[in-house]
Amino acid sequence: MNAQCRLGAATLKRLRLSRGWSLAGTARAILAAADDLGQTVGTSVASVQRSVARWESAKPTLPGDRYQLLLAHLYGRDTTGEYSLGPGSDFTELMDALARLGAGSIQLDQLRALMVRLATDAGGGFVLLGPAIRPLITQAMTNPSSVSEVLLEGLDGTVATVDAQIGSVPFVRLRILLDPVVHACDRLIGTGAQREHCRLSSVAARAYTLAARLAFETRDDTAAHALYEAATRSAAHLPKWRRSVVHMSRALVSLYSSSGPAVASRLIEAAVRDARAGESGLTRARAHALQAEMAARAGLDRPTRTALSLAWYDTDRDHSGDPSASSFSADHLRGFEGVCQLFVGEPTAAHDYFEGAAAALRAPREQVQRTIVTTDQALARIRMNAPREAADLLHGCIDTADSTGSRVARLRLRIAREGLRPWHSESWVRDLDDHMISAM
Repeated sequence: MNAQCRLGAATLKRLRLSRGWSLAGTARAILAAADDLGQTVGTSVASVQRSVARWESAKPTLPGDRYQLLLAHLYGRDTTGEYSLGPGSDFTELMDALARLGAGSIQLDQLRALMVRLATDAGGGFVLLGPAIRPLITQAMTNPSSVSEVLLEGLDGTVATVDAQIGSVPFVRLRILLDPVVHACDRLIGTGAQREHCRLSSVAARAYTLAARLAFETRDDTAAHALYEAATRSAAHLPKWRRSVVHMSRALVSLYSSSGPAVASRLIEAAVRDARAGESGLTRARAHALQAEMAARAGLDRPTRTALSLAWYDTDRDHSGDPSASSFSADHLRGFEGVCQLFVGEPTAAHDYFEGAAAALRAPREQVQRTIVTTDQALARIRMNAPREAADLLHGCIDTADSTGSRVARLRLRIAREGLRPWHSESWVRDLDDHMISAM
């Protein structure tokens, strides 16, 4: 039997024993969770007990989908009944055990997203901070010298977890989850702890940047501006590619807020300068891609093509050891190619780039970007004089924009709908309008 499966089985057994449950007690707890969720398992305690025993046996089996859901509900709360989903929690241990037993990453991502939704429904803002982290934050507030790598690792892990839920969990919920980390960073920086712990600046810059984006998505532009200022200050002494990331995020928000294209262009130029001086090729690629998009929007053909060439040059290189390895890819760049073709090229070429990018952006984390790309693909169809086919695409975009709450996706949808104005009296355009009104 695979060693990983045995480790997964041992973890399930350890979790059960830590709750003081026998096999039969675990079976009863699972059935009680099913009742709480309004589900009918349709089996006896003895039958569920046999399943629990198989999961922990010398030749363990993976719990089925329904049992994975019920186990997530059991171990997503601590022994006091409070939601606890962060590092060191029983829930995290369960996810690790299920992965070792063969659960797929998509299934586990769905379970995490579901539990995050339930936790925020219950008003829990600290659910992603593991049980060992919360007392460390309290201690560090009064004694900055007590800041430890364990604490910083926990805060950074929470930021990463929230970031990974974009596309699966609405932005307003994610903002609730991230608020405790932002508050902790504010307090710790206020004590001067970053002078002794350089990593605090890195954690804070990442937390503030993500929080600023979430504030923008939830239409709080004032908070977004303040958080970007804090992110820029925290990134001042970090490697320059990190400062470039802050500039790029802020530029995108500026483009779609009251700040406008002029501010966005200045921020992108600053991002390009920092990226060129940094050690992350993928950050340089992304900065040049944004530079190309801004040039294309201004109708500047040659600068657009120059920036795209630089972006492809960095994207196609070996990225072993890149400090920002997962931040950008050829699939993302194809989306930028499409936008540039839309403004200074051919709509047919733009459509093909968008179609390829949308097909490749399949991960839950990429759902917002996929919606934006597909909406732009519909705009390309309009310019190709295929408006009804464009409307067909936009119906799906409306549903995903509604589920994620993405502000940029909604703005792009309105632009695409404006392109359909010449066909406003057609029944299929009226159907699209009805869908937009009911969903958004």
